[in-house]
Amino acid sequence: MRYQRCKDLFGEEGFDKLQKTNIIIIGVGGVGSYALDCLYRSGVTNITIVDYDTFEESNQNRQIGADIGIGDSKVDTLAKLYKGINTIECKVTPSWVYKFDFDPYDIVIDACDTTQVKIALAKKCYKKLLMSMGSAKRIDTTKIKYSSIWKSHGDALARKIRNELKKHKFDRNFTVVFSDEEPKCKEKGSFVAVTGAFGLTLCSIAIQKILK
Repeated sequence: MRYQRCKDLFGEEGFDKLQKTNIIIIGVGGVGSYALDCLYRSGVTNITIVDYDTFEESNQNRQIGADIGIGDSKVDTLAKLYKGINTIECKVTPSWVYKFDFDPYDIVIDACDTTQVKIALAKKCYKKLLMSMGSAKRIDTTKIKYSSIWKSHGDALARKIRNELKKHKFDRNFTVVFSDEEPKCKEKGSFVAVTGAFGLTLCSIAIQKILK
């Protein structure tokens, strides 16, 4: 059976929980596409992905689906690869976050790049939020960690998020995945071992939360 080894690991009751969990992924690039792949292969059947972008040649070093067609919609392409997932093709903005109904979802995975969207997501759905920090410019997967946003360190984006949240007098907890490795370049360099591992870590945390 397709999921037998997952059932052996998670147990029948745990696997049943996975199949009933509803997860939304915001952004399906280098991090989000691997989170999607991991959740899908682990037996989560209720997955919604949100993105507005199309694939570019520069995405092919790290994004699942990028090899299928340059210029093609990311969500449409991934829907063909992962049968049965739900898609929302739109540009995610703070306004969209504030208007969108997150109540049907048990877990919200934020794999987008926009700081203000991350702030909006934190303020609206921190109780079920798992957020990716900066995965670019790094090469060492052993430096990847996860913790409360307030305990994250060594990551410029995480520091910016913390500072912005303090300005909004927001002090609630949510989990972030981050790396404290020193950036290896100034440009937007990226390495699939790290970006993919961020996505896999988000998936692992999500599954651990479900099983608990």
